[in-house]
Amino acid sequence: MKFNYDVIVIGGGHAGCEAAAASANMGAKTCLVTMDMNKIGQMSCNPAVGGIAKGQIVREIDALGGQMGLVTDKTAIQFRMLNIGKGPAVWSPRAQCDRGKFIWEWRTVLDNTPNLKIWQDQADKLLVENGEAIGVHTIWGVELYAKSIIVTAGTFLNGLMHIGRKMVEGGRCAEPAVHNFTESITRWGITSARMKTGTPVRIDKRSVHFEDMDVQDGDSDFHQFSYMGPHRVLQQLPCWTTYTNKEVHDTLKEGLADSPLFNGQIQSTGPRYCPSIETKLVTFPDKEQHPLFLEPEGEDTNEMYLNGFSSSMPMDVQLNAIRKIRAFRDVEIYRPGYAIEYDYFDPTQLKHSLESKIIKGLFFAGQVNGTTGYEEAGGQGTIAGINAAIYCNNGEPFIMKRDESYIGVLIDDLVTKGVDEPYRMFTSRAEYRILLRQDDADARLTEKAYHLGIAKRDRYDWWIQKKQAVDELIQFCEQMPIKAKDINSQLEALGTTPLRAGCKLIDLIARPHLNLQNLAEIIPALKEKLHMPENRKEEIAEAAEIKMKYKGYIEREKIVAEKMHRLENIKIKGRFNYAELHEISTEGRQKLTKIDPETLAQASRIPGVSPSDINVLLVLLGR
Repeated sequence: MKFNYDVIVIGGGHAGCEAAAASANMGAKTCLVTMDMNKIGQMSCNPAVGGIAKGQIVREIDALGGQMGLVTDKTAIQFRMLNIGKGPAVWSPRAQCDRGKFIWEWRTVLDNTPNLKIWQDQADKLLVENGEAIGVHTIWGVELYAKSIIVTAGTFLNGLMHIGRKMVEGGRCAEPAVHNFTESITRWGITSARMKTGTPVRIDKRSVHFEDMDVQDGDSDFHQFSYMGPHRVLQQLPCWTTYTNKEVHDTLKEGLADSPLFNGQIQSTGPRYCPSIETKLVTFPDKEQHPLFLEPEGEDTNEMYLNGFSSSMPMDVQLNAIRKIRAFRDVEIYRPGYAIEYDYFDPTQLKHSLESKIIKGLFFAGQVNGTTGYEEAGGQGTIAGINAAIYCNNGEPFIMKRDESYIGVLIDDLVTKGVDEPYRMFTSRAEYRILLRQDDADARLTEKAYHLGIAKRDRYDWWIQKKQAVDELIQFCEQMPIKAKDINSQLEALGTTPLRAGCKLIDLIARPHLNLQNLAEIIPALKEKLHMPENRKEEIAEAAEIKMKYKGYIEREKIVAEKMHRLENIKIKGRFNYAELHEISTEGRQKLTKIDPETLAQASRIPGVSPSDINVLLVLLGR
């Protein structure tokens, strides 16, 4: 059997699903190759989407016309806006999902996407001709051909699972590993290495003493991931919190000799910011307790996820330790936690389009690039899918800048700095995070996506209506005069200083204790202005209020970003033989030769390239 496509996507995880949907929605004839059609979009670890900085990425995927936000909203069993007590630059949406319904919602999306075919099989060889990827060969002897190939194989490439001293080959619990495919890529000069991740024990909720834990309810307000989708469709469920204790720690320490992380069995690097419970004990020996979060896996299941207890300790050690916690004294489990090692490819060998610098038409996205997390994978998949479709038509690649999106920060970090541990996104990684808020992803990206063809007309119109409403509300606040004598008593009642003279309404909104909601209660004209379509009123008011309250900060950050754009516009790729530039430090020459940056700005972000090295390049460019 032989099939011909424009784009082939290998792997049906979060990166693969977004990549396949993106390329197909742009008109490319796409084939998604997956080992199991019943586990498309499987949540291998926590059945949750979003979190600090990750939630912003999901909003960006949605603004670009991607699907993760819509699928999450339809299957969410709890939604929370994290960091709401801090500034809006770090507000981050997060949703707990029904694991099974999440899979089937993704399957429904892909089954109904024009130009997209799903082929259940396993790729075992990349087909390359004259330095260009032309297709894949599968274990069933099928050859699939395409103009571009996207590899989104997750943790399956030579995957090896660990529980204590027991090792089992696999890409995920009860699913086989993929052999030979890594080698079919590295034989062309692309380098690979190994990483490790892990997942916690799964608990039967019927054996839990919930009275000994604290409940953690979700939000009941208007927030969600995609405002185009439904709101709180499924039953909303609580999560629960508790802590480890000294007895737990002592039990775990007794089993450290059989821990694959500490007995030499696992050699690869795990995620620093999502460590196993045994790693926490070794890294923080003086800490007497660690927080745990018990989270539901779905509406109709007794299975629960013990967040904070990732482990690869022997089964009996895990179970005995958990039972030292009062709420889990009688606990029964579905399966223990385990660690998994897998292959990834050096992301510094990629362009910003996520195309390989070595093999034309070959794109990589997700954990194969050294990242961790569904959201990071989905963001990369979206960009890889867009660029694979563009590649088929010889178009200009779609590149995201660092001041445009967290996805842009993520990709630039990967291809410029590389990874030595699984990469996880944080708000602190983005130098322009005031510009990259969760509330303005549509403002930053939807118009771009519409012109690319990935965001459809309904999404574009939805954004334009919001933009017009936000602009009108801001203009109203800029023009609305406020007289001190009419409002001072109400201002004092709200805990803020009375006015000495009249002002515009926007000046009041800038005050910390005031917002559109409480001002509307004392200013009838504002209350009338806030009469908008009920399903969008709060979304529009929040977007307008943030723009007004933080106007000075936003404008200042835009100026900084524009200065950096000058360096972004200075192209240096192919203009220097760095090995001969002895005015530059030895480390600088080595790193510049390895990365071969596209622009001077990218060169400035390479670890080991100093500001003086950049000044040398500027002088040489001047010559």
